[in-house]
Amino acid sequence: MQDRHLIAAGAINMFIAVAAGAFGAHALKQSLSAEMLTIWHTAANYQMMHALGLIAIALLMPRFNQVLLKRAGLTMLIGILIFSGSLYALALTGMRILGAITPIGGVAFLLAWAMLAWTAIRHKS
Repeated sequence: MQDRHLIAAGAINMFIAVAAGAFGAHALKQSLSAEMLTIWHTAANYQMMHALGLIAIALLMPRFNQVLLKRAGLTMLIGILIFSGSLYALALTGMRILGAITPIGGVAFLLAWAMLAWTAIRHKS
């Protein structure tokens, strides 16, 4: 993934996260239980944080090891899709089984942040 692709993915995910947050706060407020609304907002918050992470990784690519950062960006994007996607689906459907795959997305987030840290630690100025 090139830096421009990560920036675009980050911006698109920020757009979706802001829209999802607003949708949850206004349109879904009447139809979801308090528990499901909290799950929805957790999905939007994590999507937003990690969308910013995608942009940060892209901006660091010229300075650090691009190969590892490309992998970190892709891993973070996969994390967004699995973590936030499964929580959005859980909130809308109430199907608790969807919560079983959410931790896979969380592990992807952890791996992506670890790859970023490893890149910075290993970089020689």
